[in-house]
Amino acid sequence: MSGLEIERKFLVRGDAYKRVAESSSRIKQGYICSGRGRTVRVRIRDNRGYLTIKGPSANGGITRYEFEKEITIEEAEELFKLCEPGVIDKTRYIVRAGTHVFEVDEFYGDNAGLVMAEVELGSENETYSKPDFIGDEVTGDRRFYNSSLRTYPFSLWGGSLPPEYRTKQPE
Repeated sequence: MSGLEIERKFLVRGDAYKRVAESSSRIKQGYICSGRGRTVRVRIRDNRGYLTIKGPSANGGITRYEFEKEITIEEAEELFKLCEPGVIDKTRYIVRAGTHVFEVDEFYGDNAGLVMAEVELGSENETYSKPDFIGDEVTGDRRFYNSSLRTYPFSLWGGSLPPEYRTKQPE
């Protein structure tokens, strides 16, 4: 798949998304290169591999070019050897809201306690219904880009999110 990716990103309150999710999958991703808004990412989602190239963001972070290709799990594992230090580890929950799908990511490791959701749109002005657990919008805030979380993880932020956005991690 290639073309423009138009999405909005939000913080998530509580864990109600888990009760309404229609599926979930574990994701591990690394970055072969990331800089000046361009990234080359390798991802393993459950037992499938993907290579993704993204261009710089436009319009406040809402729109960017994206090319994604499924690759074999063996190719993905080999490409991880080329990645910059730091790996993103998360579970993605799929939640339907009206005609849209929200992808809710619960992070682990150095990003534990952070939960974000994104919704892909057909146009920048498209309207959509937000589930109750969707909080403040963080579209365009580079701290919340996965490539940034790799180098400056949530654990180093010093608790800079309001309490309603801090999740408890299993002990």
